[in-house]
Amino acid sequence: MPLFVGTSGWQYRDWRGAFYQKQVPVSKWLEQYATQFPTVENNGTFYRLAAAETFAAWQARTPPGFLMAVKASRYLTHVRRLREPAEPVNRLLRAATALGDRIGPVLLQLPPTMRADASALDECLAQFSVQFASLTSGGSHQLRVSVEFRHDSWLTQEVRDILTAHDAALVWSDRWARPLGPLWRTADWGYVRFHEGAAQPWPRYGSQALRTWLGRVSDHFPADADVFAYFNNDQLAAAPADAAALINLAEKAGWPVARVPSTASAGPAPSRPA
Repeated sequence: MPLFVGTSGWQYRDWRGAFYQKQVPVSKWLEQYATQFPTVENNGTFYRLAAAETFAAWQARTPPGFLMAVKASRYLTHVRRLREPAEPVNRLLRAATALGDRIGPVLLQLPPTMRADASALDECLAQFSVQFASLTSGGSHQLRVSVEFRHDSWLTQEVRDILTAHDAALVWSDRWARPLGPLWRTADWGYVRFHEGAAQPWPRYGSQALRTWLGRVSDHFPADADVFAYFNNDQLAAAPADAAALINLAEKAGWPVARVPSTASAGPAPSRPA
C-alpha cells in the first residue's frame, strides 16, 4: 500500500529553525519540503484560490512524483454549501489543473453547521468528475475527491452510497488520537487527517497512536491502495515531526511508503524533525 505522508501546508513561521534551516528563504521552503515528503495538502486554497500561474509555479518547484492535495475553496463548501456547484468547481479546476501530474486529491471540508444534503453532494461530486475529464481532454487520470463531514447528519447509508458511487473517499479525521467519525471505506483509496495529538509536547502524536492508525488503514485497505495522510497540527512544528515519525514506523513495519526523488533540493536540506 503506497502510503503518501505529508503535512497540511508548508509555510509556518515556527517551522524555521525547527524544520527549515534558518538560512533558507521562505521562497525556497516548498523545494525544501519536497526533499522530505512526497505530498502536501494545500490549505491556502480554501481561503483564497490561487491563479493557474501559481499552480503552474508549484508544479515547476516540485519533483516528478510529488503530489499536492488541494483544499476546495470555502466559497464552494461554506458559502454555496455545495449547491449550484458547476461554476465554483470549474473555477477551482481551471486553476488547479495547471499542476499537471502533480495534482493530488481535492479535499472538501464541510462546515460543522452544515446538515446533510445528499442531492447537493451527489451533484457536486458529479461536477468534479465531468469537468476534470473535460479540462484534461478525457485523459486516463481520474481526479480523486475526498470529503470531510463535520455534522453527524451526514453519517447515513445514503451518503455512504453516494461517496462509493463516485469513488470519493470519506476523510478519516483524528483529534486527541481518536477517530472523529466512522471508518468507512468508500473508495479504492484513502485519506486521513491528523488534527491534534494527545502526546507531549502538545500537539504531538505518540508512537502508539500512530501504530494504531497504521493498523486501521491496514485493516481496511489492500496492499496496492493509495492512502494519503496529512498532519494538520502545525503548531511548534509538530506536523513535520509526526509525519516523519509515521513514515519511519511504516517503513519499519515493511509498508511501502511513497518517496520523492531528491531532485527538488535547492540549498541545505531541512532540519530532520525530532
